[in-house]
Amino acid sequence: IEEPQSRTIQDIAKKDSSLVVWWGTLVECYSAFSRIRRDGILSAEEDAQVRALLASLADAWTQIEPSDDIRDITLRLLQNYPLRAADALQLAAAVIWAEKLLTGHQVVCLGGKLRDAFCREGFEVLPASKFTNNK
Repeated sequence: IEEPQSRTIQDIAKKDSSLVVWWGTLVECYSAFSRIRRDGILSAEEDAQVRALLASLADAWTQIEPSDDIRDITLRLLQNYPLRAADALQLAAAVIWAEKLLTGHQVVCLGGKLRDAFCREGFEVLPASKFTNNK
């Protein structure tokens, strides 16, 4: 699905192809695909193609599973940042993931409020330039 930042994200993925995602990422992607198909942006064939690509990615990514820690961190994040529940869960999963790393913590995020929260939590957010998608 071509979006304004597709090439930038592809360039980031070429430099580091390992993906670590929140357990709900698959649901969020399906939601987005279904919405744009209903809006007439994706044909049935294109929808099948993006879902097949997503399945391939899901086979290779590392997934952060739900836990009491994720829930507790999410509750704290919701008190500190103007995030929707799904975004706070994404950020909480990244916090859990980052605690296992010994070096810098980079995440890819385009959404304004979530991007700001990642920065305030100490993450390096890619791409380096800021976008104005304030979910």
